[in-house]
Formats: sequence, C-alpha cells, structure tokens
Amino acid sequence: MSNLWDLSHIQPETRVVLEGETIPALFWNGVKQRQDKVWMRQKKLGIWRSWSWNQTGEAVREISAGLIGLGFAPGECASILSNTVIEWVLADLAVLSCGGVANGIYPTDAASQVQYLCTDSRTTVLFVEDDEQLDKALEVRSQLPGLRKIVVIDMEGLRDLNDPDVISLAALRALGRDHLAKHPDAVEARVKACRPEDLAILVYTSGTTGKPKGAMHNHKGLVFTARGYNTLVAQDENDERMCFLPLCHIAERMGGEYFALYTGARLNFVENPETIPENVREIAPTVFTAVPRVWEKFYSGVMISLKEASRLQQAAYAWGIGVGSEIADLVMAGKSVSGVLKLKFTIARWIALDNARKLIGIHRARFCVTGAAPISPELVKWYMSLGVPMLEVWGMTETCGASTGVPATRMKPGSIGPAAGFNEVRLDPATGEILVRGPNVFMGYLNLPEKTRETIDADGWLHTGDVGVMDEEGFFRITDRMNDIIITAGGKNITPSELENELKFSPYITDAVVIGDKKAYLTVIIMIDQENVEKFAQDSDIPFSNYASLTKAPQVQELIQTEIDRVNKKFARVEQIKKFFLLDTQLSAEDEELTPTMKLKRKLVQQKYAPQIEAMYR
Repeated sequence: MSNLWDLSHIQPETRVVLEGETIPALFWNGVKQRQDKVWMRQKKLGIWRSWSWNQTGEAVREISAGLIGLGFAPGECASILSNTVIEWVLADLAVLSCGGVANGIYPTDAASQVQYLCTDSRTTVLFVEDDEQLDKALEVRSQLPGLRKIVVIDMEGLRDLNDPDVISLAALRALGRDHLAKHPDAVEARVKACRPEDLAILVYTSGTTGKPKGAMHNHKGLVFTARGYNTLVAQDENDERMCFLPLCHIAERMGGEYFALYTGARLNFVENPETIPENVREIAPTVFTAVPRVWEKFYSGVMISLKEASRLQQAAYAWGIGVGSEIADLVMAGKSVSGVLKLKFTIARWIALDNARKLIGIHRARFCVTGAAPISPELVKWYMSLGVPMLEVWGMTETCGASTGVPATRMKPGSIGPAAGFNEVRLDPATGEILVRGPNVFMGYLNLPEKTRETIDADGWLHTGDVGVMDEEGFFRITDRMNDIIITAGGKNITPSELENELKFSPYITDAVVIGDKKAYLTVIIMIDQENVEKFAQDSDIPFSNYASLTKAPQVQELIQTEIDRVNKKFARVEQIKKFFLLDTQLSAEDEELTPTMKLKRKLVQQKYAPQIEAMYR
C-alpha cells in the first residue's frame, strides 16, 4: 500500500524493456520473452479467464492468417465495432500483424455513423461484437461496396445465420489454421515487412460539430510514445491494470493496450460498463488510469456512504482525512513529514481511510492517473489525503495521448505538469495556445489535407486549441479551450472550466456547462448525479415518478442551488452563477450530447437547449 510521503515505488524507467520498432514487432517479442506469463484476464459469467502471452499469440496468429486467407492486403483497413473486450485486442493486433490499418468504432455509434466511418477509412473487413452490432453493419452494408467481410466475435443468437459475407471469429481462426498449414511463415513475413513509417491505426475524434476526423498514427509514433510513457509513470509485469475505457479512444488504446503490451503489466477487463465499481474492488489495480467522471463518481460514493455511517464513524473519517490533508499539504509544499504525523496517518488508515480506499478499490494502488478532461484540484487533493498519489496527465488524440504529466516527486493539483521528456511543449506567445512537437504527434487527418495544415504548422508544431499558462518551474495549467473562454457583456474574461470543476466536486452534480458569452451574467446547465440525487429524494421523502420529475422537484432544485451557492463563494461577484437549468433527460453514452468519455459537448448542448438558456436571461 502506497504512502504519499514515500514515492520510491514510483520511479521512471528509461531503459528499453521490450525491443521492436513496430507494434506487431513489440507484440511478438513480448510473446517470445514472456511466454506463459498472464497478460490479460476477463470475467465472464462470474468466472475469470486468463490469457497468457502464448495463448494470446496463438489467437492473434490464427486471426491474422485468417485475414490473409481472406485476401486482406497490407495497407488495407479493418474496423472493430465492439465494447472493451479481450477480442478487441486480439483483432487489433492481428490486423497490425498483417500490415493492415486498425480502426475502432464506438459501440454506441448509430448505423449511419458506422457507415460514415467505414466509408471514410475504406474498411474492407469489419469486426463486430455481437448480434446488436451486426444489425448496424447489415443495415448499411449496401452502402459499403468496399466491405468484403464481417467477422462476428460472439455468435450467441446467430446460430442460424446463413450469410456468405458474415463469418464468426471462431471460423476465421479455423480458416487461419488451414492457411498456416499451407503457409506456416505467412504471418511472420507480414510482420517483418511492416515498417515504422507505415500507417498503423486510425483514431476518430468525436466531432461536436461536423463529421469526426480520422487521426492517423504510424508505428514509429506509437512505439515511441509507449516507451515515453514509461519514463513518465513507469509500470512493470507485477502491475495489475483495469481495461474498461473504450479501446477506440486514444487513452485506453495507447495508455492501456499498447503501454501494457510494452511493459508486460496485466490487463483486467471488466464484465460490462455496469459492473465497473464491483470489478475494480475485485481487481484492486496497482496502477489505475481513469477519466475525471470516474474519479468524481467514486468520491460521490464515499460521501454518500459516509452520510449513512454512525456518528463515531463520521468522526473517525473527519479526523483521518484531516490528518491525510495535512500530509498532502506538506508533500505539495515539498516539505518532510514528521514521524508523529506518519504514526497518526497509520492510525487514520486503520480506523477510517483504508475502508474508503477499499470501497473504491484503490487499496493496492501505487498511484492513480487522471486525464482526458479537466479535474477539480480539490478532488485530486482528496485522493492524496487518502494516501494515494494522483498524477494528472494531459494530451489529446493528435499527440498519441499524454504530452505532459505531473511527476510523483512534485505533485501540484490543478496543474498538468511539465512537458513529458519525449516531446516539446510551449505556449504561443500571442494567444497562449499550447503547442506540441515531437515524434508522438500524429501524421495528419485522413482525407483532410487542409485541416491537417491548419493543425500542424510549417515548423511541425501541433496547435492543440487548449489555452494555458506556465509557472516558473515549467508546470503547465490549462485555462480553457480557445473557443470556450467566455467574455461577458461587461467585458470580463471568464474561464468556465474552473467553475465547472468546482460544481462537479459536488456528489449531486455529474457535469455542468457554464454559459455567459456576451451576456450580462453567468448561468449554468447541470446534469445531476441520478443515483445520489435519487437517494437524497428517498431519504427526504420527496415524491418523484421518473428522472424528469426528480429534476423538477422543488427540494432538488434547492439542493442544487445550495451547491451553486457553495461554489459562488469562491469567486468574485462578476464570476458568480446567477441561474441554472437542470437537464431533465437522463443521458448515456448513446446520446449525442455526451462524448465517449461522458463529457457534455459544450457547443451541442448550447445549441440544443437554446430556448432554456434564453429563458434564464429573460
């Protein structure tokens, strides 16, 4: 179990731990080096099944040979339409081992989106998870003349399917075994022919306006970044990780799959998105990377449980978190922690804090990593007060994930850290925009040369669209997106993310979008935390029949107003929120208002709820 003042267990690793200049070369060297060691685990029907490196290699070789048998050529694209499951990784590595290009499609995408992404990427083979995803593919198949074969991972409910262009993953593996019997070196030949400069993967950015753009990454950039990650937040074969974010998002693809491939850390796959809280307690990862939405949810769960605890338990927690907070302050200030305080913290862990860590599932965590969206500094400090170092990283799809990171030896909540050693980061002197340059920067947008030239300048600097500041130690802090900064009617510049992060620290608020550009005052659209607000209503005997009625209950409106009042006290009068509106629809990943990482899309929300916004200014 980690202690905040002892960070000897979090050391950067600069040596190369696995040879290879392409992702398939890395993978097959990993198979040769690690053999019967467990790499992946997945729980199905209540039972954990382990995949060794050798077992993974056997499956990848068969799938890859099956693709070759189908005529899949180097440079062709195969797309994967599936939730985060082990077969996603198998398909991805098999496509890359063929010299192909692998593209992920979110399982929440509609059939029309599947059609657009397959057309834009020129997909010839489409892997789908099950009958639900197959239905989407079949709906638009007539509009995809380049699509030659659909491969179904889970055939349950499809046993009577008879379609010459649809094949099961098991049948593809059998085809691969037949092909290998006649051409035993077919896969190895493709792997050797793969060059570092070759296009490897496409990662489509979630467009809030217009169509998604396919960010192109070559093998060289992926391998370079995987090695670079280990110099930032090192892990090894003894680490347990949890794989649960969408694999078509750069965070899990790069920071989960490829980073674990490079370091040998074990990947544990959750049963399904609904079982994440249960699975994380069971897995107890030693390294845990998640988006702020997840960390906020865990915090809310502890706060709600605390309200149900006895007064003695509440008092024990208050004392314990106070001790932890005192230590966190010392660590952040770079000061030593006394022996007396260490002893107090040992007692605090025993009587309260260990229970909070176990409730979340981070009781074995050496450190936690947060990224992909801004997070409240107070929330980072809360995790630090539990004794768990929380390191914030920053990056984007176009930078292959993290470009900056807070080092464990100098934690600064609210900062995204200095530039990672594997790339350059600077501020545009005119606009304050953050610029990135390095081998990790993407090749450009597929089929969009003009957009690529807008994004990467002649000197190779990527214009990120994020505005920031840098302190005297070289630590960056994001102030906002260039297009999101609010200038009120009075001419005051407001950074909405600061207010939004404070609001999301409430256990009753899941997300918030602050409005006020060219307006006389600020307002906010809020998405409540359904579970916690429902419990508040039940405990307070507040009647409600559905989600919409819950948001309209006067007592719930008062509850949210109290949370806004709490936040307003931290800001100047001109920066305070005057009115709010609660979304009365329970949103999920399937809804267009949310990104795949469950963030509200600011522009879309402002457009869709324009009448409600205008009503707050009447």
